[in-house]
Amino acid sequence: MLRLGGLLLLAALAACSPKPVPAEPALWEVEGTRGETAYLFGTIHTLPRPAVWRGEAVDRALAETDRIVVEVADLANDAKMTKVFADLARSPDQPPLSQRVSPESRKVLAALLNKGGMTESQFATTETWAAALMLARIGDRSEGAYGIDRAVIDAAGRKPVVELEGAARQLGIFDALPEKEQRDLLGAIVGETANVEAEQTRLAETWRKGDMTAIEAETHRGLLADPELRQALFTNRNRDWTERIVAMLQRGERPFVAVGAAHMAGPEGLPAMLAARGYRVTRVQ
Repeated sequence: MLRLGGLLLLAALAACSPKPVPAEPALWEVEGTRGETAYLFGTIHTLPRPAVWRGEAVDRALAETDRIVVEVADLANDAKMTKVFADLARSPDQPPLSQRVSPESRKVLAALLNKGGMTESQFATTETWAAALMLARIGDRSEGAYGIDRAVIDAAGRKPVVELEGAARQLGIFDALPEKEQRDLLGAIVGETANVEAEQTRLAETWRKGDMTAIEAETHRGLLADPELRQALFTNRNRDWTERIVAMLQRGERPFVAVGAAHMAGPEGLPAMLAARGYRVTRVQ
């Protein structure tokens, strides 16, 4: 799901590859007054089909930069991801999952658990945020699909891959949410499951076209429509990432920054935040 950015970390690559589809995802060049250079590339974390995402503009950007910067660098280490999740997700004596959603959501929750072959008792020691992400995987029919983040990491070659957050810090953002916001997250994810397949198809098409107007609209829907969740999962993270990117530029590094395309959208997106810091930010694809 595009709005979740890189937060569903446990998807694996599919075993059989359908025919790739062409894509022209959004790409920006960042220039400073002292010759600083960076590129911002909007990714999507899962796709139902592989995409031909490298063209002339992306290849030039990769050639001109000296490091690849992503949300989480060690995406291929499933065992590590699972351990990080498990270490953060467990607390004793959690209330029944059905009591952590609104009464009107309980039938949908029960159907989702049944679809995933799970029971409510399995969540007796699972914190609410973690239950939400686990349920999101049940409803996500693109599990095992094609992630552009991993493809960018694979394209790094001998260049260093730098992470903006890492799995522990990224999941720690969820873990630090107040229980009320964790329940809002759970409710939002349960509410989205009915239309997830159609939504994923639409979001994949939006990403392939680089339609940032549509992507920005997505940052005001679903769980990001909740002001507190939006602040924690979107705005604050973009501010932190902007500081990290600025520090790289000030050190003379030339990063190719590849993060979820939603993080590039609107006045709180990375291009706008870097422009506000005095950099010239130009969309080149």
